[in-house]
Amino acid sequence: MTGSAPEGTTDLFETNYFDQKAYLSQSGQLYMEAAAMAFGKVFSFGPTFRAEKSKTRRHLIEFWMMEPEMAFMHQEESLQIQEEYVAFLVQNLLDNCDYALHVLERDRTVLEKYTKLPYPRISYDDAVTLLQENGFDDIEWGEDFGAPHETFIANSFDQPVFILNYPKDTKPFYMKPHPTREDIVICADLIAPEGYGEIIGGSERATDYNYLLEQIRNHGLDENEYSWYLDLRRYGSVPHAGFGLGLERAVTWLAGIEHVREAIPFPRLLNRIYP
Repeated sequence: MTGSAPEGTTDLFETNYFDQKAYLSQSGQLYMEAAAMAFGKVFSFGPTFRAEKSKTRRHLIEFWMMEPEMAFMHQEESLQIQEEYVAFLVQNLLDNCDYALHVLERDRTVLEKYTKLPYPRISYDDAVTLLQENGFDDIEWGEDFGAPHETFIANSFDQPVFILNYPKDTKPFYMKPHPTREDIVICADLIAPEGYGEIIGGSERATDYNYLLEQIRNHGLDENEYSWYLDLRRYGSVPHAGFGLGLERAVTWLAGIEHVREAIPFPRLLNRIYP
């Protein structure tokens, strides 16, 4: 449980923590940022909860997430770790899960393409242009991508693709602003091929106390709830970056299965908490 929201307050499950409000965690990131200041490189792995009313094959209400956080690291270094991590997972699957791949009828030659590095990259700006030039009249600069948009972008490449530097207004408060543009932040989503969508979201984290305080207020968040987080910057900070990989969506992609609910024993879906 947590007393504050990393991603925003609209998709939180609220509960009573004795005499105050608490929420089921969306992410362990904010805590990991504190831990990274002490230990350099850390990670958390645990269940996360999103009260999103989504009825798609990509979404679960409860899922597990791997979240590394790394001090003294910029976004470029983080992107390299992300792609090496995913390529390692794919190669490990090819090396050790031959029987499972056979049962799942997963084409090994398709997976082999995903071990080749580096992965391609496209800026958010160029991704919007790509979509508009190919008949997606519903997307404008400043809007977040939906499943059809991500699928088209992914299908334009043979490997997972990083979409870089989204508009500030579409992303959480903690992301570092771009050094030469006020309208975007330093972040990236890794989009899986074959229509499986985002499997990693990450960013370089903002380090300026006043900027973070301003963003917390702009997002309508209670600054008192984030006082401990702001204290990490009060007397100076270091460059740091991190990301989160959703386990079930990654497994769904790697296994080549149809629905994310098949990647977890007891899927929590909209209007379904019963196992």
